[in-house]
Amino acid sequence: MSPNRIALVAARWHADIVDKAVQAAQIALADHGFPEVDIIEVPGAFEIPLRIKRLALTGQYAGIAGIALVVDGGIYRHDFVASTVVDALMRIQLETDVPVFSAVLTPHHFHEHGEHLDYFTRHFTVKGTELANAIAATVRETTAV
Repeated sequence: MSPNRIALVAARWHADIVDKAVQAAQIALADHGFPEVDIIEVPGAFEIPLRIKRLALTGQYAGIAGIALVVDGGIYRHDFVASTVVDALMRIQLETDVPVFSAVLTPHHFHEHGEHLDYFTRHFTVKGTELANAIAATVRETTAV
């Protein structure tokens, strides 16, 4: 495992917003001394856990994160998808002993109009930086033990 290699698994649903978190995380990770960041794209949030598990099992990553925007499509499917993904990510890190992080976010009442698109674009930029900070702190802690 490279002590500095990180993977970000990003869903393509709402890629314009998700990519803001990816970009912010990459910048902040580099600032924290983690220049090796692999970006892996998957169709949606539901596909994130399997990809993360396969990456964790390679032993090549010090930390892996999933990034997605799961929106309310009016049938409450989003709640089930988000909770399933986050639960799976927790199980993966406990099973593989590789730190796994989630920026799989599920806003209530998201609508694809200018105001929400602007807000969540900014919000995902902040969340990407917060994600990188959590990754850096956790990876340094786990490698120091």
